[in-house]
Amino acid sequence: MFRTEYEVPTVRQRSPASGWGTGRLGVVAFCATGCRKGLCCCAWDAGFMNMPRSLNDLKRMLAPAGSAPQTSPLGSSLGGMDRAIAKKPRWRRYVMFAALAILAGGAGVWALRGAGGNVYRVPINRLTIGTVTQGPFEDYIAVRGAVAPFIIDYLTTDQGGTVKQVLVEDGAMVKSGQPLIVLSNPALQLQVAAQQLTFEENRFKYEHDLLDIEHQISKLKGELARDKILLDGNAIAPVIYKQEEEEYQYYIKLHAATIASRDAEQKVRATQLTGATPGTGSHVDVANAGIEALTIRAPMDGQLTALDAYVGQNKAQGAVLGQVNSADHFKLTADVDEFYLGHVILGQQALFAIDGRNYRAKVAKVYPQVTNGTFKVDLYFDGPAPTGIHVGQAVDLRVELGGASQAVMLPNGPFYQDTGGNWVFVVAPGGGYAERRNVRLGRRNPDFVEVVDGLRPGEKVIVSGYEAYQKMDRIEFESADNSDNQ
Repeated sequence: MFRTEYEVPTVRQRSPASGWGTGRLGVVAFCATGCRKGLCCCAWDAGFMNMPRSLNDLKRMLAPAGSAPQTSPLGSSLGGMDRAIAKKPRWRRYVMFAALAILAGGAGVWALRGAGGNVYRVPINRLTIGTVTQGPFEDYIAVRGAVAPFIIDYLTTDQGGTVKQVLVEDGAMVKSGQPLIVLSNPALQLQVAAQQLTFEENRFKYEHDLLDIEHQISKLKGELARDKILLDGNAIAPVIYKQEEEEYQYYIKLHAATIASRDAEQKVRATQLTGATPGTGSHVDVANAGIEALTIRAPMDGQLTALDAYVGQNKAQGAVLGQVNSADHFKLTADVDEFYLGHVILGQQALFAIDGRNYRAKVAKVYPQVTNGTFKVDLYFDGPAPTGIHVGQAVDLRVELGGASQAVMLPNGPFYQDTGGNWVFVVAPGGGYAERRNVRLGRRNPDFVEVVDGLRPGEKVIVSGYEAYQKMDRIEFESADNSDNQ
């Protein structure tokens, strides 16, 4: 729908009543709905029959006679006397609003990126915030230790077999040499019997040979004494006497060699049977040593623990059946976080309390093998040991790594495990948000972390866990009421 106004010059019109005449049309208004308000040409002369009914009719009336129809724009066809007023397209009305919206969105994105990139909103009551302070930093770690026996002797089987008897119960106090477990091994018993029989046969053979040799020596000795008299009386030739003398010396040497061979063989057989090297004449004990090994005895005075032997069980050679702990001599063991592997050294002091009394211990052994993120430490009592303690009793230890010194400190918290002490979220002065900042942290104790660089006393830091904020650069705080409403 549009409206166009034209300034029309003087025209010559014909009227049915008066014929041709001239007049000035004035302002003629056309619209898509027809004439209105008396502005059109029909209002000027109601008698005109050839009044223009449209814009094209008016253009034909104004065109010179014989001219071709005008296809140029309206302004050109009217010789610059007409001015068209067209309604603006609708899309132009919203261009300015769209541009303003785009600029506002871009400014918002720029502001967020300038403020730290990824932003996370979280209720402030879900966070733990600590304040950076300066004061004496105590370099120590708190670990949970346990009472352990100072000496442990394990019960192992020299010979495999089936458990025949268990003579004591787990946890019993035992004496050195006391029988604890009896094993049965028929195959070993037959083997020992066969070896003993062989041993006896060899022993009998050596004794028989020695008797023959000794008999020959005795016989030759008598003959030499008799022939010596005959030789002195020139009754026999010197050659005969010399032969008898050489034969006598041969049996003397054979006797010594036979004894040496017998002793050596006895030692070898004893070694093969029990691993021992008993002296001569102990062949009966040697033969029974394997059978005796089937009886497991207590290696020292103490308490029997970790017993693993039940009647009917089959135990291989070298199997561990239990252990005997020293009953009156103890130590402490503790598992320490691997972070402190280079900080815990021999001789460091540890404090602990039992039944309201304070005691001291010192680091005696450090085992560098790391298992499940911890390494093992042994501590010996420094001074009188506590009375009434028992194996397995838990003890809270405070291991002193160094003396107290002035330092900038941050409250310890779960954030350290998530960041490794390389960065933290620092609360802005206004308290409405926290931004990520790279820092350098040093020593730790259960309460505080030493700040080496990146933080100043008085600043506030989020010390709760960062698991959900690993990729965030900024955390904006929400009130607890807004969180509940949402």
